[in-house]
Amino acid sequence: MILWLWLCWGFSTSAGQPDSELMARYLEEELMADYSIMEQVARRVPRQAKFLQRLETRPRMSEFTVKSTIISRYAFTTVSCTMVNSGSEAREAVFEMQIPAAAFISNFTTSIGNKTYYGEVTGKEKKHNSDDKARHKKPPSPTDGRENGYETFKASVFIPRKMQAKFLLHYEELLQRRLGKYEYTVSIRPQQLVGRLRVEVNILENSGIVSLEVPPLRNSKHKGNGKVEGDVSPPPSTVVGHTKTLAKVTFNPSVVEQTRIARNGILGDFIIRYDVNRELSVGDVQILNGYFVHYFAPTDLPPLPKNVVFVLDSSASMVGTKLKQTKEALFTILQDLRPEDHFNIIGFSNRIKVWQQDRLVPVTPNNIRDAKKYIHNMSPTGGTNINGALQTGAKLLNDYIAQNDIDARSVSLIIFLTDGRPTVGETQSSKILSNTKDAIRDKFCLFTIGIGNDVDHRLLERMALENCGMTRHFQEDEDAASHLKGFYDEIGTPLLSDIRVDYPEDNVEQVTQNFFPNYFNGSEIIIAGKLINRTSDSLHVEVTASNSKKYILLKTDVAIDLPSRNDIRGVPGLEDGKGDKNYIERAWSYLTIKELLNSRLKSDDNQEKDYLMEKAKSMALTYNFVTPFTVLKMREAGLHSEPPQEEFISPSTDGIGEKLQSLQGHKAPPGIRRQQDKQRIKISKTSADGDPHFVIDFPSSKFSICFNIDGEPGDILRLVSDHKESGVTVNGQLIGAPAPPNGHKKHRTYFSTITILSNKPERSYLEITPKRIILDDGERLLLSCDRSAIVRSSSLEVSISANSNITVTIRDTISFVILIHHYKKPAPYQRDHLGFYISNSKGLSSVSHGLLGQFLNHEVKLLQESLNTSHQQVGQNQTEALQPNPTNTLKVKGRLIPVVWKQRRIYNGQQEVDCWFAKNNADKLIDGSYKDYLASHPFDTGNSFGTINSL
Repeated sequence: MILWLWLCWGFSTSAGQPDSELMARYLEEELMADYSIMEQVARRVPRQAKFLQRLETRPRMSEFTVKSTIISRYAFTTVSCTMVNSGSEAREAVFEMQIPAAAFISNFTTSIGNKTYYGEVTGKEKKHNSDDKARHKKPPSPTDGRENGYETFKASVFIPRKMQAKFLLHYEELLQRRLGKYEYTVSIRPQQLVGRLRVEVNILENSGIVSLEVPPLRNSKHKGNGKVEGDVSPPPSTVVGHTKTLAKVTFNPSVVEQTRIARNGILGDFIIRYDVNRELSVGDVQILNGYFVHYFAPTDLPPLPKNVVFVLDSSASMVGTKLKQTKEALFTILQDLRPEDHFNIIGFSNRIKVWQQDRLVPVTPNNIRDAKKYIHNMSPTGGTNINGALQTGAKLLNDYIAQNDIDARSVSLIIFLTDGRPTVGETQSSKILSNTKDAIRDKFCLFTIGIGNDVDHRLLERMALENCGMTRHFQEDEDAASHLKGFYDEIGTPLLSDIRVDYPEDNVEQVTQNFFPNYFNGSEIIIAGKLINRTSDSLHVEVTASNSKKYILLKTDVAIDLPSRNDIRGVPGLEDGKGDKNYIERAWSYLTIKELLNSRLKSDDNQEKDYLMEKAKSMALTYNFVTPFTVLKMREAGLHSEPPQEEFISPSTDGIGEKLQSLQGHKAPPGIRRQQDKQRIKISKTSADGDPHFVIDFPSSKFSICFNIDGEPGDILRLVSDHKESGVTVNGQLIGAPAPPNGHKKHRTYFSTITILSNKPERSYLEITPKRIILDDGERLLLSCDRSAIVRSSSLEVSISANSNITVTIRDTISFVILIHHYKKPAPYQRDHLGFYISNSKGLSSVSHGLLGQFLNHEVKLLQESLNTSHQQVGQNQTEALQPNPTNTLKVKGRLIPVVWKQRRIYNGQQEVDCWFAKNNADKLIDGSYKDYLASHPFDTGNSFGTINSL
């Protein structure tokens, strides 16, 4: 029998059919019962004996399961692993799991036979031995994982013969948005083939899930993985299903499918990427059980100009792959610079070489070509003068900002890259940090990149932290060039600067960072806090920021009682969740601890460092987080405890050694709060609203006139035309609707779009509909009408009152108010439409024209016909005594127009206006006829009959 088994093994191996690991398991199961037989085999076939002995020393992993729930970007992950010792004596089993460096471990449990051991998070003593084995998690190596983004959790136990051990690891993390996607990653590296391997990820995003994708398994050290280049299909056995707000992704490969991926059990990283629906508003504010979290990631914004200095290490240690990949990445990055950007390049070793002395150059084809030549000719030599390079870069950028009339809202930054530690000049880290901070002086941000294993990643991390930047660490591998380019892509498109988020001081407390120097395209700003007054119905939120030449204020009131939206009970796929029901509170604790860790890292004051450490430790103990100041100690639960169950314990989150993967910010400085909005502009009666009904108010004469324009659907009416003088034009486009039953009209018309154009002092236009606003002053900005906001530039301000009205102010002397008419249940003859009101016309010239504009600076007289047919002018004290009489007459520019007394409703029907009504499409009241006021297109600026211009 023994010989037969051995012959079968030899035949199968030579035939190349069953996998060697599968055959090994078969031999193990068949032969472990009688070790005397194994000894005989060992004497006869020593190679096979060594192989079997090697198998015996390795407990078999029978099950590896990962289950995760992601709720509003906050991920709870449980890893379950079962190992079986089929041997005749106790063997060591090692459970090893790579977890994101930004994650906090919240619990670890293991059961061996009828004994269960659970992890207890305790505070670390100030002088705690760093190699405490009870924590079961080795200190992270700076080379672990891709981009230093992972740490290895490792635990080992001895399993008695013929028994099994089960491990349960729980950790939590707040997903960071990069390049427009959230990325959730699970490391699947069990080191052997597993009989039952399963990954299940459930995602709940109330904002709506978009762009869900599952790319192939990622393994940076074994790039092939059987995948052809360009293959973007999910790993085999992956099943993806989702609705608008829910998604479920499973990965359940059989042993055969695992073998096709990797025979050694190192499958790689299972990745899920997705984004959520969003718009330019205050963002997504979620409130639950007295805590809130605020996600802000606006889109559709024009990029800000950049002033960037690249500081590149060219020391001798960069020789070979590192410098080659740096050059490749920089060639691509230079090509991506925009025409409005300015840049320069500094190469440093023991000497510092500046490409263009004392200036930043604009992005032109010739400058990009010359820059590429300079980078191509860089050669590795000498030592590493980090301090000198940063001082030179900071002085270059400071001088450029001071001596040039740069755009006030452009973004200035230094991108610093090195592979080593300081060896030339100033080498003391504390001095380099203080020198760098003194040189930058909070005027711009510093972004640092480390390559390879010799870099001082702590120095680079703190330099970035103290100067509002971010840091990344990359391995020296075949992906380094693409990683460098990817990091630049994260910071290469600034959209907003000086972002500040405010909440009422008497409503919230313990709010995390609420001021951020920059917001980059594809990223996200996250703020969290506690509510003081839980009885309040709403939370007021205001976001202020700058975008190019515009100042933006976004504001809204968020309902506090939203159990149906933020309570996850009863959500399919999340039934097992326990602690994840308080996910918003845990997200707040996660961010708060991160903030404390970062503040301590930046501090040079020992007393302050101790205070921050104790505060972070206290919060970590409250929420059961493993941090640099807490440890995980194993306790025995008892002889008869139940084995650990696969369930989500209270959410956990951490990131020991996190590399600032999100925007760095700080709390806005205390002091006087931003002044309240200006008093609402009063709306005059002069307007065009409804079907459309026109009203012209003459305050000095104490009467109003009114008329109708019965246009055709699609007609574009000139309302105000003053292009040659003040530079302002207002056009309104009509939309049609059926006439009401038993009405005298064949159809109704309403204003569907109002276009406001201005060319002084600079070109800009607004296109307004009941749903959205497009503002274009050389840079296009899209705003939603259902969110309150203020956008301000040097000569234009747009203020939106959500679902109510838009106020447009030009040079502080011209103001228009556009009312938004929405119908919840519209009748067949009703359409969502706009009303146009002139609030301030002081800035319009005396020759302004248009259906409304022609009356703004002209006197209109009201006459009353006497019995002898002579006309008598009506005085101001007689106007109110006039009765509706068909013989009443208006005198306009020498023309006599019969009018009748009417009442009109304006302001959404909230006010009635008494007016003198002119019939027949305002015949003789207006200059010319109705058709003379038709524009050829919404941007037609013609201001005299028969004239067509375009802005």
